[in-house]
Amino acid sequence: MGSSSHHKGREDAPATPRVELGGRGVGFIVKDGLRFKDLNGNGQVDPYEDWRRTPEERARDLIGRMTLREKAGVMMHGTAPTLTTEGVTRYDRALATRMIAEQGVNSFITRLDGDARFLAEENNALQEIAEATRLGIPATLSTDPRNHFQFTLGASVAAGSFSQWPEALGLAAIGDEALIRRFGDIARQEYRAVGIQEALSPQADLATEPRWSRIHGTFGEDAELARKLVQAYIEGFQNGGNGIGENSVVAVVKHWVGYGAAKDGFDSHNAYGKYAVFPGNNFEYHVRPFEGAFAAKTGGVMPTYSILEGVTLNGRPLEQVGAGFNTQLLTDMLRGQYGFEGVILSDWAITNDCDEACLNGAPPGQTPSFVGFGTPWGVETLSKVDRFAKAVNAGLDQFGGVDESEALVAAVNAGKVTEARLDESVYRILLQKFQQGLFENPYVDVERAGEVVGNATFQDEATEAQRRSLVLLENKDKILPLGANIRKVYLHGIDGAVAARYGLTVVRTPEEADVAILRTVAPFETLHPQYVFGLRQHEGNLAFEDGNADYEAIKSVSARVPTIVTVYLDRPAILTNVKDKVGALLGNFGVSDSALFDVLTGKAAPRGKLPFELPSSMAEVEAQRSDMPHDTAHPLYPLFFGLSYQLVQHGVLEGMRQDRA
Repeated sequence: MGSSSHHKGREDAPATPRVELGGRGVGFIVKDGLRFKDLNGNGQVDPYEDWRRTPEERARDLIGRMTLREKAGVMMHGTAPTLTTEGVTRYDRALATRMIAEQGVNSFITRLDGDARFLAEENNALQEIAEATRLGIPATLSTDPRNHFQFTLGASVAAGSFSQWPEALGLAAIGDEALIRRFGDIARQEYRAVGIQEALSPQADLATEPRWSRIHGTFGEDAELARKLVQAYIEGFQNGGNGIGENSVVAVVKHWVGYGAAKDGFDSHNAYGKYAVFPGNNFEYHVRPFEGAFAAKTGGVMPTYSILEGVTLNGRPLEQVGAGFNTQLLTDMLRGQYGFEGVILSDWAITNDCDEACLNGAPPGQTPSFVGFGTPWGVETLSKVDRFAKAVNAGLDQFGGVDESEALVAAVNAGKVTEARLDESVYRILLQKFQQGLFENPYVDVERAGEVVGNATFQDEATEAQRRSLVLLENKDKILPLGANIRKVYLHGIDGAVAARYGLTVVRTPEEADVAILRTVAPFETLHPQYVFGLRQHEGNLAFEDGNADYEAIKSVSARVPTIVTVYLDRPAILTNVKDKVGALLGNFGVSDSALFDVLTGKAAPRGKLPFELPSSMAEVEAQRSDMPHDTAHPLYPLFFGLSYQLVQHGVLEGMRQDRA
């Protein structure tokens, strides 16, 4: 990105900063011996083109040059359109040109994955389209998390060439603020290298409802731990705690507020999961992690889809609409009580209609699709224009996943929202583009992208985090770390080539093995396969039961050979009937086979602590309150539980301890 240097003139003259300008097809003007981009092609240096001025001055000047349609376009946060030809998915240049040039959209989520150089080239192509528009406003490209293991369309992206870290839950299991800040700093460098300037993360939601399908993206259920880690995460992404600067990735903390108190654990992407409930009257607890985001001067906040039941603010019951339409949550609380000055970006598709299949599920035999999908919870009966107006008047600045700027124009023309109110939102959005230096140079160095993203140093740090995040739950007879007498292993869900690199022989049957090592995942049900997100999300039962493929493997193998099991805990699994069958039990939150074997063989010790309690039964899960942390009656493993072993040379076992925070 734009680097700064100093021009040395006469010794008594003040130094004049110079900036790196990057342009493709745009003219340049030399004034006072300095170069400027002529973004609007009028042959003069206008205040918004003058990098010597403050971002605030430049944003105000630019707003004064914009049409109503252009302002409405800035308030859309569309999806960068893609096209697949000959097996390669890239941006659809023609459609992107229509969105940028005709609809005025210049913020996009990118769901593109692949090689870092390819991503850099594609993102540069979008910037070239944006630079050719009437005012040359650069594009802002955002992304869901893409540095982890789990990915779900609409919530995260496959890591691809990016450094691969444990999930946010794994970072919470480590609990080290300095490490989380370092993770954010590395991800920041990788994002900016490929031309991504905004992170639709972190999740400050609390995992107080064990059945909820979005737990894997949280920092667990303890509000104080989450507060600290949210702050550290944002400071890493934004390159410090002073707000948005030239090298920042704008962090958009989500989902304001109370999303984790999901009624019956069902997620509010779905019509059947639109409510969050607070039977424990514990709403303030869910606010606390966001205070870490405000301390870090987060650039963005994303409101939750959910309608919050049973919450009273300032003596008034909360209006029963999704948070993106809620004046009490956005203007009174977020802007007023907490003084938030950044951009409030809606979650995706809140102004869209939710059609019959979206509301009640696709007909039997028909695969649900995103066509007809929307999340207008509490405002289903309003027209689209009225939804845009209500959201803006409630305090929203930008609409995620939509590009219907004409609806916002219509709302202004109908007198439902003022153009002056739009100016407030457009100012906040443009200000961040100026602060990040995008008007000077939105382009990235394609070759450098390949050198930065996922480089060996970054991946080494990520792999060490994977090791540290493993939580040892059981270690009977000190089966771990594996001793020199263990030579033959039976594997389930693990790459045999990795085991071989550790000097182990992989055998075909449990009977031949000295020990079995099984990879499993926390149980789930697909309770709503006719809903577009219900089909993709893990819901329902958390217990290992007969018929579950992993459980059948555990039963079969453990009856014949000492068995080590690791469970991927995207939700708090119930391990009551697993614990008694295995020699060692480890929780993981995203770990490579090699990082796992480093710990199993004693090259490293497990150091993680559970970021949530693990319940003992589904009956206790059903009896707990959605808004209350760690409140099952008899947890099998309490919050912050974790065993370890002390290592001496060559991985020899010295002793074992149990740690709790």
